[in-house]
Amino acid sequence: MLSLAELMTEKEGFSALVMGNQALARAMAEAGTMVITSYPGSPTPEIAEALLSIPEKNRPYNFQFAVNEKVALETAAGASLNGHPSAVFFKSVGLNVAADSLVQLSLMELMGGMVVILGDDPGANSSQNEQDNRWFARMAYLPVFEPGSPAEVYVMYRAAAAQARERRAPVLLRLTTHVCHARENVKFGSLPWTAPDWSPVFSAANGPYVPITSAVFPLKKRALEKLAAWSDYGEKSALNAVYKSPVTAGRRLGAVASGLPALCLLEAVRAAGAPVDVLKLGVSYPLPQKLVAEFLHAHDEIYLLEELDRVMETEIKALAYDRGIGCRIHCRRSDEELMGEMSPERARAALAAAWPELLPAPEKRAHAAPAPRAPQMCPGCGHRSAFHAIKGALPPGAITVGDIGCHSLGFLPPYNMGEVLLSMGHSVSTAAGLALNNGGRKVVAFVGDSTFFHAGMPGVVNAAWRDSDVTLVLLDNGTTAMTGHQPRPGNGELGERLSLHELLEKLGVKFLRECDAYDQPKLADFLKEAMAHPGFAVIIARHPCMLKFMRDKRHASPGFKPPHVTVAQGSCARHYVCAAEFACPSFIRHEDGSVTVNEELCIGDGSCMQTCPSQAIGRKK
Repeated sequence: MLSLAELMTEKEGFSALVMGNQALARAMAEAGTMVITSYPGSPTPEIAEALLSIPEKNRPYNFQFAVNEKVALETAAGASLNGHPSAVFFKSVGLNVAADSLVQLSLMELMGGMVVILGDDPGANSSQNEQDNRWFARMAYLPVFEPGSPAEVYVMYRAAAAQARERRAPVLLRLTTHVCHARENVKFGSLPWTAPDWSPVFSAANGPYVPITSAVFPLKKRALEKLAAWSDYGEKSALNAVYKSPVTAGRRLGAVASGLPALCLLEAVRAAGAPVDVLKLGVSYPLPQKLVAEFLHAHDEIYLLEELDRVMETEIKALAYDRGIGCRIHCRRSDEELMGEMSPERARAALAAAWPELLPAPEKRAHAAPAPRAPQMCPGCGHRSAFHAIKGALPPGAITVGDIGCHSLGFLPPYNMGEVLLSMGHSVSTAAGLALNNGGRKVVAFVGDSTFFHAGMPGVVNAAWRDSDVTLVLLDNGTTAMTGHQPRPGNGELGERLSLHELLEKLGVKFLRECDAYDQPKLADFLKEAMAHPGFAVIIARHPCMLKFMRDKRHASPGFKPPHVTVAQGSCARHYVCAAEFACPSFIRHEDGSVTVNEELCIGDGSCMQTCPSQAIGRKK
């Protein structure tokens, strides 16, 4: 099995079993993409992992993480303006952050071309919603390529990058969680034999690049003309194809889908031996109207299958109406069908609902569902220690506002911290609104260090400016932990170390305290002091991410074993604070009422020892 570095550097063509994200990284190298940017977010982090597998001095591309998605997109756009083929990737909700600049891209001549890669998240596996970013493409005049498998990711990225460069335009490559993480044997091509040409070509004459009022209409006209040209491309592209069923029936039946739903549809139709032709749209926007209209004319009935919103359904129904096509169009009928990931089983059930005589619903198989396992913080996580201390110090009626990151898990029992969550960096501003005329209830907000840099600073500036009656606890673990320990500004991995304390002072924060998140008594005292302070107050609760700390420790000292803690059974009074309130997963509560430590999980951090009323937890000797 190839290593990631071998996957990225093998000069000649080869085949390998890879994830969709890894296939994409290889496609970037083969396509000669020169500048690649990102803000980490599931389901896309493995793209960066593959790109970073080559030592920086040997990379034919410049790859960099940015402080947020907007900055990442703008950096890639700037590189393309200078003639360098570029790409940016981030998760679904990251497009909301980048949207302010995204909607301008199609108005510009991007000399090197640019591919915007989205990791949409049907099922909300790692996101706060299921938003369907195909709507953004329509607002921004962006063509959409939708692969349904790792092999299609590879093929479609290469096609999208080539077309983007030829047309000096942006392209949206829409992946979904399943496509990113599925594995498939992919046949790769060779890498470019020539070194990348870093000659700059930026000139204002290639524009205009300043969309003042007098320029907006000509720029929009050019964007619309390019979109029409993309429609012509979709009509001829092999990425849009009809798969004829070898079976026939009295009625001429067909189905239309794109991305993963198209592959689920093909699998369901073939498995059932159903007489259903399938129009698979790899380039789904702009809609190839001639191709779709011909498919509608050729069938008596069709089924439109999509994942999430009724995007293509709206457009295809409008097309049929405008052209007077009498084909009967079936589609999803319930709100539940607009939710969650597509699967061959769901695709077959949808077709069976439309044509029960041809595709009887599959038999339901009785099987025991696995016991649900709630997500939880890692053993030794500083956030657990902080939440335990804060919960004990909060007055009755206090409101807590969460944010995005590992500390979002504080919402779950037994901590119940963070009763509101909107988006990255929202916590300070939302808390400031909750603090207005609220009858004296204390408001405490949480934000992580990476999220603070991503989108939290404007809220802090505003709260300091308005002196909002809010206490902010900045939980600093020194990394972007939840998505795989990518570097964040100021932690010293890239560039100079930056003091959060000094930065907060410069942003206007007057009340500022700092302590180790493991020091629960001090953190509790600071919280009480901050809540008594009339106005904005910030506490930095710092402790390194212990998952990263332990990995680094084991890498530096192979065979390293942490000094575990143990429960003295003779001293244990069975208060169960360790297992039920502090809730470290290392503690095991047995049927006989005793508590022991799972040494496979315990990392010996000792943050639990201060929580035991009986002082029964100590170091194992």
